[in-house]
Amino acid sequence: MKKLILLLGLVLGGGMFTSCDDFLDVNTDPNNPTTATPNFLLPNIISNGAQTQMFTALRTPFITQYLVARTGGNTVDNYFYTNAQSTNSFNYTYFYSGGNIPPMIAAAEAEGSVYYVGAGKIMMALILSHATDIFGDIPYSEAFLGARNYTPKYDSQEEIYATINRLLDEGIVEMSKPASANFRPLYVTSPSISGDILYRGDVTKWIKLAYSLKARQNHHLTKKASYDPNAILALVDQGFKATADDAQLQFQVAVAPLVSTTNIFGTTRNNFATSTFSANFIKYLDGRTFGVVDPRLPIMATATSTGADPGLGGGPQPTTVQTDFYASWYARELGYFELITYHELKFIEAEAAFRGNNRARAFTAFQEGIRAHMRKIGVGGTSTSTPPLTYPTITEAQITAYLASSAVPQSAADLTLKSIMEQKYIAMFLNPESWSDLRRFDFSPAIYVNFRVPSGVNTALVTAATPTTPASIRFPRRLLPGATEVLYNPNEIARMGANAPDYIAMPVWWDQP
Repeated sequence: MKKLILLLGLVLGGGMFTSCDDFLDVNTDPNNPTTATPNFLLPNIISNGAQTQMFTALRTPFITQYLVARTGGNTVDNYFYTNAQSTNSFNYTYFYSGGNIPPMIAAAEAEGSVYYVGAGKIMMALILSHATDIFGDIPYSEAFLGARNYTPKYDSQEEIYATINRLLDEGIVEMSKPASANFRPLYVTSPSISGDILYRGDVTKWIKLAYSLKARQNHHLTKKASYDPNAILALVDQGFKATADDAQLQFQVAVAPLVSTTNIFGTTRNNFATSTFSANFIKYLDGRTFGVVDPRLPIMATATSTGADPGLGGGPQPTTVQTDFYASWYARELGYFELITYHELKFIEAEAAFRGNNRARAFTAFQEGIRAHMRKIGVGGTSTSTPPLTYPTITEAQITAYLASSAVPQSAADLTLKSIMEQKYIAMFLNPESWSDLRRFDFSPAIYVNFRVPSGVNTALVTAATPTTPASIRFPRRLLPGATEVLYNPNEIARMGANAPDYIAMPVWWDQP
């Protein structure tokens, strides 16, 4: 009887399937699709990929001493970190951005959209490069498998770097194919914006991004015997040609359902209300280091900013005039977040050429790096804050005067690594990549002359004095794994020794000979 009823149901139902399609559609939510075409996946991949670096930038400006806390003894100044502080950087890499890349690439390959395949590979390289540079070893070969593997192994950073280079090479190949080989437009505005929100469908800029990122990552290897400055310069030659090529995302007003679309450094998100400028940074701008007032001072900070030393706050320094961080051009609500830029690439070129004993090229690139940064931030304008702030412009005459001043070397023969890194440090304000430079140079006081050991620094990083050597501090070399990994992948965390009190002081692979 049960079989007869089932058979009858199938027969009768079969006659109704066509006529009832529209009725049954009430159980399909058009606002929550189970599949998506590549053009609707890529914006999320790009925006959340950028967010990984934004969340990291909540920590690194204090490591690099662009910023300090307004109150003394603050944990951010003194290198006390928790796993929870790394969770967003990890999760946005693996779940919000990276988790969407394999299905997007698969869908793009199935329909013949080669530019989406290329964008997916380049974005995967971008997020992996950031993750490995802040964490060291990270998952990849067993990652992005969802419920099939909640405990992926951590690949070595050396392996991750090889993967990054491979992904970028493959991305360049896809982006170099003719438009006739690509099925779906890389960027569309109708009926709504979708696809490439980074470069609006300009594949040549994606290719330049890939080469610029290859130059940055391979330039990290200055401590390795395999480092080849000429190979870096060859990559630079194929990278960004102008500021218009910069990889950056524009912040925008949050209009429902959009949230958290304003500046990570701005007043709405209010992440830096208890922060001010570091004296280390301000001294480069106000004349105390170079004897020349930098025209960028009233733009990057204010003309009256003097900053404070880490760990002390404002209380023990009654003569310090602390200026609100939110006065900075970098903190304007509708500014943009820089991932990698033309001016950064010029400083990479300058250092690589210097190391390759090509002083003339190094000097030209060095000057262009300063010039490009000044031109970019010196455009004037007014903020959307209340009351609004008006930013001064930087004229070509001011740029010329600065380049002719005692703040910078006046010839290729006078150029030094110190001067290259000082000017790069200024131009990379708040960017997490500055931490890579500080590590490559071992936080050297011979290079970073204003850098200070924080007052009240984490004692786990202090090496005790011996009868023959004074006490010393080890600066942070990596962040802790995210809290989600401690909870769900504890065996890998233990295997790497990431539970050690001084784990953050352990150098990553490229930070060692």
